Amino acid sequence: MKKGELSHLAKPGARISVRVTPKAARNQVEDRDGQLRISVTTAPEDGKATKAVVKLLAHALGIAKSRLVLTQGATSRDKVFRVN
Repeated sequence: MKKGELSHLAKPGARISVRVTPKAARNQVEDRDGQLRISVTTAPEDGKATKAVVKLLAHALGIAKSRLVLTQGATSRDKVFRVN
């Protein structure tokens, strides 16, 4: 996904729900019928996959990684982020 392609979702205070697939063949962000699906190549250990998700999501939203706050799902495949 191109940088900033999901910029319409990057409003302060917005909550973004994503479904994560770790250990995927490639890193990608997909919007399937309004549900964001993020695939990362990293393994889900010690928060590495979550860090990769934050990096990809911030890139797709066109914002800095520091503006994304994980509010739910630290150890789950279903995560909710808040945009600051």
